[in-house]
Amino acid sequence: MSNQDYSAKNIQVLEGLEAVRKRPAMYIGGTSERGLHHLVYEVVDNSIDEALAGYCDLISVIIHKDGSVEVQDNGRGIPVDIHKEMGIPAAEVVMTVLHAGGKFNNDSYKVSGGLHGVGVSCVNALSESLETRIYKNGKIYTQKYAKGIPQTTLDIIGDTDKSGTTIIFKPDASIFETVKFSFDYLSSRLRELAFLNKGVRITLKDEETERAHDFKYEGGINEFVQYLNTNKKPIFKTPVYVFGSKEDMEFELSIQYNEGFQENIYSYANNINTIEGGTHLSGLKSALTRAVNVYSKENNFLKNEKIVPSGNDIREGLTCVISVKLSEPQFEGQTKTKLQNSEVEGFINSLVYEKLLEFFEENPNEAKAICNKSILASRAREAARRARDLTRRKSVLESGSLPGKLADCTSKIPEETEIFLVEGDSAGGSAKQGRDRLYQAILPLWGKMLNTEKARIDKVLNNDKIQPVILALGAGIADDFDITKLRYGKVIIMADADVDGAHIATLLLTFFYRYMQPLIEHGKIYIAQPPLFMLRKGAKKHYVYSEDERDRMWAELGSKGVYIQRYKGLGEMNPDQLWETTLDPENRLLVQIKIDDAVEADRLFSILMGDEVEPRRDFIQENAKYVKNLDI
Repeated sequence: MSNQDYSAKNIQVLEGLEAVRKRPAMYIGGTSERGLHHLVYEVVDNSIDEALAGYCDLISVIIHKDGSVEVQDNGRGIPVDIHKEMGIPAAEVVMTVLHAGGKFNNDSYKVSGGLHGVGVSCVNALSESLETRIYKNGKIYTQKYAKGIPQTTLDIIGDTDKSGTTIIFKPDASIFETVKFSFDYLSSRLRELAFLNKGVRITLKDEETERAHDFKYEGGINEFVQYLNTNKKPIFKTPVYVFGSKEDMEFELSIQYNEGFQENIYSYANNINTIEGGTHLSGLKSALTRAVNVYSKENNFLKNEKIVPSGNDIREGLTCVISVKLSEPQFEGQTKTKLQNSEVEGFINSLVYEKLLEFFEENPNEAKAICNKSILASRAREAARRARDLTRRKSVLESGSLPGKLADCTSKIPEETEIFLVEGDSAGGSAKQGRDRLYQAILPLWGKMLNTEKARIDKVLNNDKIQPVILALGAGIADDFDITKLRYGKVIIMADADVDGAHIATLLLTFFYRYMQPLIEHGKIYIAQPPLFMLRKGAKKHYVYSEDERDRMWAELGSKGVYIQRYKGLGEMNPDQLWETTLDPENRLLVQIKIDDAVEADRLFSILMGDEVEPRRDFIQENAKYVKNLDI
């Protein structure tokens, strides 16, 4: 296709833009932080579509200090000639008409992530200001908009030897709950896109923080899988790569097992992260299960086993990226989190099954390691089933299904309640006396918590430090976890402000991330921030949370007659002090735990809690300068 083939005649109009500002959630999934970042993704997806068509290899994203975002690419540039039906430049049609674009014409884009067509016109409608700059035909074109309405015509402002499109937009603060962009949130998506589109360079810069990332991966999804397994111990060095195509569909898969117990599968359709899976993922899972069990049976690995490994057993320790690209993808809902194309499942199932058996035959040592790992996982699953049954039986007999050390609240309405997981019996005792019994529950934790990064689920379920947490929350664990059964609206980790407290908090967060991840995804997990010092002058008390705050407060109060108390632990606080500083919603400080970047979260937990010592040492050395209030 020549450059001239992409022009106004390729832009087809389906309908207008009226409803976007009235019902933004219908088009971008909501007006929260997720919806805000979706605006950037819609613009970047247009640039990626140019890369898929073979016309773009550089995309730049800049978060400006004024809160606007700039997205540049070196593609063909949005068409600027007059649209025959609309009588205005095609660029203006693209920017102001919903469901208008080259994605509906297969001659322009064979594969596209933005097939629903809301794309940049939706971004325009939801921005207080937006400017387009188009580099095309040796000229620079620009047009400005406000809330989707053109403020200028499409004007030529200079000459250029470049081609491409630049879009600068500032979200409308009257629509979004927040208009502050997260560098990590954007970085996660842009890294994915760079892995999924090998050879395309994608840069991200935040002018305010001066953080910057530069992504380019010639190895594609194989490099993605190796990146995911950086801090783990792979069973075999080079990932298994499978590629196949059929009519208007391309499929690629990369698989590598590690010695850990977690399953990490990332699935994509037309570069979109299908977090709910779909037919491509179903095809992969059934093929993998069938291939491993067939090979195990043919090689007598199962002759002494009472049960055959299930799909979950076979995926233990699996790191995998699956990507399918279709000309006509069908998704559930506008946010496109689940692929529905029925023809995809059978194609991937047969292709992956065939290629995996070939790999097993050619690599018998690796195949044996995978099969043995699956068999061990199936034994652990059976042990876990027995542990679950035992836990359920015990829970019926003990304190009405609740752990003995739990001091429960009287309210039974989860949205009104919160549970504190408190380090130590001493602090737990003070917390029980200082709390508001109506809506605050206290569960003291004692002894060393299990590192769940290094344990199978049967060990987790049998651990006497974790069982009380599972029983108190009441929502189950792992595949049995059901957030609708959660007994409390907030789960608050309350540990000492020292190294041991930080370790306990990290162990708990690892457990929640690996076995109750929806708690984090739904914003249910918090970490309490107890004060480090109390300064008293006369009858007036002041609680501060750092040494810098202590020094400033000491200077404000004057040095004479100021009593300073350093809290070494929560157990040193009286019940009334604990209420004033850490329990009282009016005064306390809580940090909500979020996952802005799932890939980096997984890597971080592997670094901090995994078997590999060197990555952990490197992480500590690199981040030591950021540590505050270290108490050793």
